[in-house]
Amino acid sequence: MTAISLISSTKCFGGLQKIYSHQSKELACEMKFAVFLPAAAEDRRLPVLYWLSGLTCNETNFIQKAGAQRYATEHNLIVVCPDTSPRNVNLPGEDDSWDFGSGAGFYVDATQEPWSKHYRMFSYVTQELIELINGNFPTVANKMSIAGHSMGGHGALICALKNPGLYKSVSAFAPISNPTRCPWGEKAFGGYLGVDSKEEWKRWDASELVAGYNGPPLELYLDQGSEDSFLKDGQLLPQNLVDACRAAQVPCVLNMREGYDHSYFYVASFIGEHIAYHARHLQ
Repeated sequence: MTAISLISSTKCFGGLQKIYSHQSKELACEMKFAVFLPAAAEDRRLPVLYWLSGLTCNETNFIQKAGAQRYATEHNLIVVCPDTSPRNVNLPGEDDSWDFGSGAGFYVDATQEPWSKHYRMFSYVTQELIELINGNFPTVANKMSIAGHSMGGHGALICALKNPGLYKSVSAFAPISNPTRCPWGEKAFGGYLGVDSKEEWKRWDASELVAGYNGPPLELYLDQGSEDSFLKDGQLLPQNLVDACRAAQVPCVLNMREGYDHSYFYVASFIGEHIAYHARHLQ
């Protein structure tokens, strides 16, 4: 069992909000993750909801701003929130911009040097982290769901689509839905996967992946604020994903939230609905 080190533990809604660190083999660096354990975890095993955060975030943003612990307690779910990228791996340019490198791993497995040694967030989230959580906490090992926000919404969608049957459900707040066609995605995929590797890019794009999805029934549960500046700037492109789902006959729900933006005020307003959605699938 991989050793984990407790950084902090705080009582919250009767449970415990904890932060741990560990040495990641996949990312070849020390990583941190947050885990919320409802009181029910003291005497029984519980399902797990994985949350992937967005650009510039780390393992603390969601647990401090979304208010998810109240709903996790209500539905008896463990909630796990990893960091969004490797940290302090001393790669040239890792801290030069907010939308690439540190805090911007995009949940892909990089193929380009020098990023390929450390920037393997997809494998970290879908393999190493799951093994770590199941090995150290009272989980029901085969009952997992995944959700995320913005870059993390993109991450949640591709983790579910590329691993049919691994997660019982998936949801995303304001996801980067078609990264091969937006500036954020073009920059990240060009750097991590290669500027000329456009076919490889498609393997990490939810709007491309739905066409080839072949697994248990999976509904994409999407949420989007109408006043999101990144929606208006063409970074998110949710309709492209809805259209791709319709063409592929993959069930998709898009909740348009009138007047809401991209912030955690928006996420906090609807996180209860999302956790209830996942709880139904994790029963």
